[in-house]
Amino acid sequence: MKKFSILLLILMLGKVSFCADLSQVKSDNVIQENVPSEIVLTGNLVFDWLDISQVQRDAVIDRYQRELFTEDTVYKYKKKEFKSEYKDFLKDSDYKRHYMLVKNGVKETDSENLCGFYYKDNLLISYAVQYKNDLKTVYYYDAMGKLRYIDKFSENYPNFPYMSKQYRANGTLVSAIYFISHDMQYMYNDDKSFKGAWYKDKMYDRHAKQVLTRTNW
Repeated sequence: MKKFSILLLILMLGKVSFCADLSQVKSDNVIQENVPSEIVLTGNLVFDWLDISQVQRDAVIDRYQRELFTEDTVYKYKKKEFKSEYKDFLKDSDYKRHYMLVKNGVKETDSENLCGFYYKDNLLISYAVQYKNDLKTVYYYDAMGKLRYIDKFSENYPNFPYMSKQYRANGTLVSAIYFISHDMQYMYNDDKSFKGAWYKDKMYDRHAKQVLTRTNW
């Protein structure tokens, strides 16, 4: 059980780009730490994270923190309220079909977008479902169809920029993400602390040190 919890934590860190565009995500979701890189960050908006001063980086971090964490932010839903709102999704009633579809590499059906998360490329330990009649919510299940996480997007999704907040199945906030583009995101923890700035497959901390890579970008 402890090992499974660690794997889910790894998945959570790698989901940032998954929700930006489900149809473009690779199923593999292995994260490596402290991989050196010499790329210079550029984009359609200024994101020269390796070149700008610390004062400028701190200003960017503060700006997106304010936009993500407003007075309307819910950090913990009432358990009864949360379960009532998502009562139809706490258990995936169609998990056997979803499991087989994901295992066979199916990423889209007429009514759903799908994605699988694997351990060592072959063991499916989690999958996600985004229903096309409600694109602003993504449901993450374990291999037995039990709800683990929910991603909730801002109203302007999928038009950039947009925001996302991820909650555990008990209604507690896990993380908040500001999506500048498919390539660039700023990620924060539930206590509003800055987790990192993603550019493509690499995450940088507030001091521009590369701390993570992801293979599902």
